[in-house]
Amino acid sequence: MLNWSTLDTLLLDMDGTLLDLHYDNHFWLEHLPARYAQQYQLTPDQARNHILPMIQAERGSLNWYCTDYWSERLQLDVNALKAEVGDRIAYRPHVEEFLDTARQSGLRTVIVTNCHPDPLALKLSRTGLDQKVDHIVSSHQLGKPKEDPSFWQDLAQATHYQADRAMMLDDSFPVLDSANAAGIGQCLAILAPDSRQPHRERHPHLPGIHHFDEVLPELRRQRQGHAGNPA
Repeated sequence: MLNWSTLDTLLLDMDGTLLDLHYDNHFWLEHLPARYAQQYQLTPDQARNHILPMIQAERGSLNWYCTDYWSERLQLDVNALKAEVGDRIAYRPHVEEFLDTARQSGLRTVIVTNCHPDPLALKLSRTGLDQKVDHIVSSHQLGKPKEDPSFWQDLAQATHYQADRAMMLDDSFPVLDSANAAGIGQCLAILAPDSRQPHRERHPHLPGIHHFDEVLPELRRQRQGHAGNPA
């Protein structure tokens, strides 16, 4: 269902696609409520019941992803708290091999993430991920999340990709739907974003994989054949 030979750009989500979403899920669902409870003399359940509805109310907006916003809203240094559990930041299976193969096959790799620049810097320092891709764009640079339909036009101006020759890889179905509606040539859903959680159901209309080893052989075969064809 995927045609790697027609591509020149891979648009890659980071959290849940390249990196294990366990880190972020653990932080927002466990570590932040626990530290909030300590700060304000609450039980963990009281803190969780206070914080999680606030977070859910911002779902899909840029605030949802903005650590500056949550630091101000909760009166905690969210970026410092994220660093406290930075040892949980990790690659998903086969990601490094996939990125190396994509680069070797001549594909341009662009991370397109909703991650705020501060936790993004933490994740890059822990993984060296920036050394394995050609470009990184945070939605905070463009002032709108990937879920916003107008995001993709702004991204094209910033990175000069050709939509019909690009593939978006993401674990977020709303983001994939947004990319698909914006004319991105191919979209691929990641169905196992969190190593500690059950796999997700497939997207009703788009192809999906659990891990990158499922597509590596076909990527190699199609790109090698593509490279061997005369221009």
